[in-house]
Amino acid sequence: MNQNETKIAVAVIGAGHAGIEAALACARMGLETVLFTMSLDAVGNMPCNPSIGGTGKGHLVFEIDALGGEMGKAADAVTLQSRTLNLGKGAAVHSKRIQADRRRYQTVMKHTLERTERLRLIQAEVVDIRTAEDGAGGKRIDAVVTHLGEVWRCDAAIICSGTFLDSRVFVGDVNYPAGPDGMLAATGLSEALRREGISLMRFKTGTPARVKKQTIDLDALEVQPGEEEITPYHMGNDEHLFDAMEQIPCHIVYTTPRTHEIIRENIHRSAMYGGHIHGTGPRYCPSIEDKVTRFADKPRHQLFVEPMGEETEEMYIQGFSTSLPTDVQIEMLHSLKGFDRAEIMRYAYAIEYDCADPTQLAATLEFKQISGLYGAGQFNGTSGYEEAAAQGLVAGINAALKLRGEEPMILTRSNSYIGTLIDDLVVKGTNEPYRMMTSRSEYRLLLRQDNADQRLTPIGYRVGLISEEAYARFLDKMRCQEEECARLEATHVSPAVANGLLASLGEPTVVTGVSLADLLRRPQISYAALSAIDPDRPVLSRRSRMTVEVTVKYAGYMKRQLAEVARHAKMEDMRLPTDLDYTSIRGLRMEAAQKLARIRPLTLGQASRISGVNPADISVLLVYLGRK
Repeated sequence: MNQNETKIAVAVIGAGHAGIEAALACARMGLETVLFTMSLDAVGNMPCNPSIGGTGKGHLVFEIDALGGEMGKAADAVTLQSRTLNLGKGAAVHSKRIQADRRRYQTVMKHTLERTERLRLIQAEVVDIRTAEDGAGGKRIDAVVTHLGEVWRCDAAIICSGTFLDSRVFVGDVNYPAGPDGMLAATGLSEALRREGISLMRFKTGTPARVKKQTIDLDALEVQPGEEEITPYHMGNDEHLFDAMEQIPCHIVYTTPRTHEIIRENIHRSAMYGGHIHGTGPRYCPSIEDKVTRFADKPRHQLFVEPMGEETEEMYIQGFSTSLPTDVQIEMLHSLKGFDRAEIMRYAYAIEYDCADPTQLAATLEFKQISGLYGAGQFNGTSGYEEAAAQGLVAGINAALKLRGEEPMILTRSNSYIGTLIDDLVVKGTNEPYRMMTSRSEYRLLLRQDNADQRLTPIGYRVGLISEEAYARFLDKMRCQEEECARLEATHVSPAVANGLLASLGEPTVVTGVSLADLLRRPQISYAALSAIDPDRPVLSRRSRMTVEVTVKYAGYMKRQLAEVARHAKMEDMRLPTDLDYTSIRGLRMEAAQKLARIRPLTLGQASRISGVNPADISVLLVYLGRK
């Protein structure tokens, strides 16, 4: 090595939510890791909404925590308000969302990185990657190069570039090279990736204006308080952590006919509708001009007014994202109730950026054509902090496992939303920024927030991210839950006792003795309601009570889903050779052969989910594998 070269194990490019989890995982698993960031002041930045969680996303945060990641722990430390969404629906779709203190979140995450052994945090832009022959006719990662000319030789590199790659900001007919929040764009790495044969796509996202709190008439808005009982994300935190906290309220406001009129009159001045933006935007988080255009029959749209932190006057207007010019933004804002004197502190903008086609990745998030190179987060075509952190954690774990010579960690659709997210990306690909939702999982009754640790903590323990002490607490919790489920099944009450409870709840009575579990399976009876006739019940945590209730109440449905998982497991266990020549298989359609050759599924189950591969093609593959 020359004087300007340094040897490390892992280089992580980008210190957003994906890069943080990737770097922490690698360092905590014993590897010398360097985390590069364009700016130390942007570590863990939340350039869009100041929140963690939400529908489907809350599940991801609990799963990250269950595997030993950091996001949930940091979110608990900076919570301003917490709400559980979808409480009017079944437990499978209950999703926690917190308002976060944006700057405190950055401070907590940066300090965590700084205190982690074997981890260096360096402000530098990575502008190039270098590869070498891997000895098997392919390529492997060899080094990353910074804008200062430093060469960091590495055995693995993880690209977590977020929305910075060749990024461009748009406000009306004004556009210029920039990253989010006015940061510098990363201008060199895209060309290096193309040179190495990596296919890139162009995506777009956006963010609303930030408004000065003192200029909003909050009394004119609908108040949205937090929930009374807050369950922490981090399983190591006491469940009463937030009992004495005074939550900061959010507010709700609605667009008006005048708002829609202003947008329609100026739609031609929008960067998106004016033809300036060519990247694809997120379907499930559209700009306000897109909403007004696509849903022309709706008289109004709901907006949420959310705090950015305790020590700032900036307020975030969720749902008001736009790329319209500044004068139109002001006029739109003043058309809202309570905002007639509102002052904008940061203007809304759209941002376009490069990202990779995720079908180039294996389920480990390693590039198929370059050994040791991984991708995570918005670089893989996703949207959202939670999706990014989940991928960063998986990429970091797998990079560390590979360098330690151990088997990779591949999460499945049946054991996690993270597995569903990654499977969707690497098998199906995406033509727009991908967002996790509970509807994307066919096993959502099994993949609830309350049982994330039950599903994933043994895996986190196996790879070395869950401590012995934490794992012992987890095992004790699992034992208590199993014992309580068994006790409810075995404990019977007389008709008189049961009927007294049922009558008080307006439920049909019984004529024979029943078990507590039988009563709990009735739709209107909760585990808490049973306490009136169950004085000997053990003391359980909120999460454990939810797990016990759902396990007993939906036992029949869950048994059917588990049977479905078992049926599909046969196809998931049938491995496909990575060097299989699909064009040589008789009976396989040319379209299917081309799709299979490009994506290179690991299993027959993955092959069955590829767009353009039909059941007849799978039957041909089954026959072929049978002959082999």
